[in-house]
Amino acid sequence: MSSSEKGSIKDSKSSTKDVKEHGPEVVRSVDSDAASNGGGVDLAWKFLNQHRDNANGTTGEYVDLAALRRRIDFRIVPLMFLCYTLQFLDKVILNYANVMGLQKDLNMGGNDFSNTATFLFVALLCFEIPNIWFLQAVPAAKWLGLNVILWGTATACGAAATNYQTLLVSRIFLGIFEATIAPSLMIISSMWYTKSESAPRFSFWYLGLGLGQIIGGLVSFGFQHMGPDARLSGWRTMFLTLGLITVVVGSCVIIFLPDTPMQAKWMSDNEKVALLKHVSVNQTGVENRKFRGKEILEALTDPQVYLLLLAVILLSVSSGVVTTYSATLIRNLPGYDSKKAALMNTPSGVVSIFFTLLVGWGIRFQSHRWAWIIVCILPAIVGGGLMSFLPKDNTNGILAGIYLVNAVVAPLAIFYNWTVANIAGATKRAFAAAIISGSFSLGNIIGPQTFQARDAPDYRPAKLAVMGTQAGCALVTFVLFLYYVWQNKKRNNRADNENEDAFMSPEVWTRMTDKENKGFRYSY
Repeated sequence: MSSSEKGSIKDSKSSTKDVKEHGPEVVRSVDSDAASNGGGVDLAWKFLNQHRDNANGTTGEYVDLAALRRRIDFRIVPLMFLCYTLQFLDKVILNYANVMGLQKDLNMGGNDFSNTATFLFVALLCFEIPNIWFLQAVPAAKWLGLNVILWGTATACGAAATNYQTLLVSRIFLGIFEATIAPSLMIISSMWYTKSESAPRFSFWYLGLGLGQIIGGLVSFGFQHMGPDARLSGWRTMFLTLGLITVVVGSCVIIFLPDTPMQAKWMSDNEKVALLKHVSVNQTGVENRKFRGKEILEALTDPQVYLLLLAVILLSVSSGVVTTYSATLIRNLPGYDSKKAALMNTPSGVVSIFFTLLVGWGIRFQSHRWAWIIVCILPAIVGGGLMSFLPKDNTNGILAGIYLVNAVVAPLAIFYNWTVANIAGATKRAFAAAIISGSFSLGNIIGPQTFQARDAPDYRPAKLAVMGTQAGCALVTFVLFLYYVWQNKKRNNRADNENEDAFMSPEVWTRMTDKENKGFRYSY
């Protein structure tokens, strides 16, 4: 673990000593201690309190944490990966449908296509607000699975669109139901892993974005070969097929993904206790259903929330360009038709996957989240320059620029990880996860709107927007890093040695925010 993440348990040695000396009375007093803090305790503490013999190591069962973590990886991460793959794929197929005759079939003109792409993210952004409440009131995995089923249904219904208005309605509902994907995955991931362990796991399920780009191009290429006698056109069949697959995956999430570690039927009580002790060093809790309005007020006055929000907006402008218009930009190059454009867009996914794996590995072993974000932004700025300033007949150079812009996809996983790692308090964390996800939507609203019909076919203003927003994101990221360094220096000096036995400290499981808990240390 990096030095920036150390010291996240306050007075660990003294609290452990109290438990050993005073026995269960200390454990039983935690609820009243927590109540005096005005926050209550996390449900994880209640589980630990009920399994004190396991927690004190008196049952004699040894738990291999490394083996347990591998088992969790195989049971949890693949489902999250599939969800994130499909949420991107169900959005990006509009990109491919555009080169498959969608605008012609639905008699769309002017900025109708840009508006269709934009209003999906408007709906997603608007529904982030009620989603804050649902993330606390409803079990996370069940809420996620239900929404996956519903957005799969909305995607399939897009195949029945007869004009611009009906397509717009289906995309708005897709945005409403997809609003929960990023906040839910952020919160679920943080339940199972420590801060340093969670970064590569975030990166792994986030790889679904790159895979979605690759699959989207191949699927589009395949469906473009449907014969003229088919009952449904290629793009309609594509919408229907992917929508039904999404419904199946959503059903699997509801059945197989536990809402919390305490509810995992495939773990013994000893394993659950060992895992909860292990993740207690996060000091962000596991599950607490009580809504605290004052935590939202604290979030609204927290500078880190605004810096994260601004950075993600700037980052997501380019993401909106990649999601909606990359296939169109390639098709407008000399010598490219719709089929070739779909195939030539697939390397964009390879670039996304490469940089996502790079930053996930880098943070796990070297930390410095801020530096890895900038490492990804620099190639995207170069890509924006190639797209903007090379002559149109330099096809290879422009293609390279389009591919390099996809490096900017990877930092979003880091910002998601940063959000749940550095914001404590159940309500505050749910609120922050929702608005950071919402800021991604806002960037994606701005991105497609930089493509105006009057700028076709070169769309140079949009390409220049990619460069400017990425440079701004790099600057804001560095400011956020300086803010975290400053905040950590203001905290009380504490021992650097983290001790899992400190899970008996009321501060660890009391529902305190990062501001309320003076022993909390920010990761950067």
